[in-house]
Amino acid sequence: ILPLRAAEYPESDLSDLTDTIDHQQKLVTATLGDRLRRTARCYGAQGCIIHRPDHDGIAFDPVSVETTLPRADTQPWPMGDLLPDEPLPVEVDHEKLKAAVARAFAPPARTAAVAVVYKGRLVAERYAAGVTKDTLLESCSMAKSLTGTLIGRLIFDGHLALDDPAPVQQWQRPDDSRRKIRVADLMRMSSGLQFTLYEVLEKIPDGRTRIRTAYPDHYFVYCGAVDVFQYAVSRPLEHPPSTVGRYRNCDPLTLGYIIKRTCGQLGQVYLTYPQRSLFDQIGIRHMVLDTDPYGNFIMSGDAYGTARNWARLGLLYLQQGMWQGKRVLSEEFVDFVRTPAPAWNNEEGQPSRSRYGGMWWLNTTGKFDVPADAFYAAGAGGQNTIVVPSRDLVVVRLTRFDRFGASDAPFNSALRGILAAIGSVCGKDPNDGPQRQAEGTQG
Repeated sequence: ILPLRAAEYPESDLSDLTDTIDHQQKLVTATLGDRLRRTARCYGAQGCIIHRPDHDGIAFDPVSVETTLPRADTQPWPMGDLLPDEPLPVEVDHEKLKAAVARAFAPPARTAAVAVVYKGRLVAERYAAGVTKDTLLESCSMAKSLTGTLIGRLIFDGHLALDDPAPVQQWQRPDDSRRKIRVADLMRMSSGLQFTLYEVLEKIPDGRTRIRTAYPDHYFVYCGAVDVFQYAVSRPLEHPPSTVGRYRNCDPLTLGYIIKRTCGQLGQVYLTYPQRSLFDQIGIRHMVLDTDPYGNFIMSGDAYGTARNWARLGLLYLQQGMWQGKRVLSEEFVDFVRTPAPAWNNEEGQPSRSRYGGMWWLNTTGKFDVPADAFYAAGAGGQNTIVVPSRDLVVVRLTRFDRFGASDAPFNSALRGILAAIGSVCGKDPNDGPQRQAEGTQG
């Protein structure tokens, strides 16, 4: 828990970093030499919370979060975990598929779980030693796509619209230029709010980055033990809304503020809202969403779920917001999240093609060796949920995240093999094939 982003710290500091775990108290204490001491405790459904530096404990009452669904082992996939006995579709080569998935676990991948869904059916999955289909794994910034989905649920229920000005109370003064920020701008990470990240980091010879000046706002929200919503919405404007696309945590956290505010206006329990409004609708019985000490979901990055959880979320988007005959998200919303965000066309150092949609990344730059229509949730360390509409496919990869991240090369090799295994009988799709041939990606 201290420091969360250890990759940015000098080796001399890392050598002074120690931690102790009190299993009985569910408490972790971390120290950095004799300079810093911080604690975190597990609070059940609200996950592990870092305590405020000047206060031992949290500033809200945790609540229990329970699913209303029957046991997963009594329900067929995707609402449950029972898988069909009949053979795979004729166009799927089982042995090739199995071999392709195995490639994702080749070193230095550090892969923990892979799940493959084709035409709504879970056709392959594999887990590392000590991991099962029920293991909750960190997903890091894939949580942003969860935040966006909850916004989609509020839109579907008529409580918000993408073109609405963001309903942030402290932005409503007539002279506050943040009044022009729309919900759509936040979804596209194009709000223009000032929030530091890369500008205070620098590359070092071993390929890692380290802090050059002040600690980045983008990381501080995870380990500062502050009210993350108020921290995000209090930032001033740096760019006019919808003119600059940048990857910054202020935008998903402001969306989180809007979710909490809307729940309060509707008289709904905020801490159970994700389970009631989304998870129970698509067969997810258990995910842990960490909060800050004030009870705000840090769903820019702190969510823990299974590979099957994420496969279900990907399937919801693959099915254009439909779930077993019931609409959960509007088709227009799903189209929005996979449409290039205009402000990202001007992203420095990137091709002219926008690589971001609405809380989902786009494969327009060929990061993954799947068709260009793919869009994906992404998190640090190689966490990915990839939706490929042209192939009726969802692929999930979760890794054991550490300070050095994870290599995409084994995963891209696996993706090429998965496409070949599914297309080997029915013929090759013209969109198939690697979008790039970067060094080290050959299978």
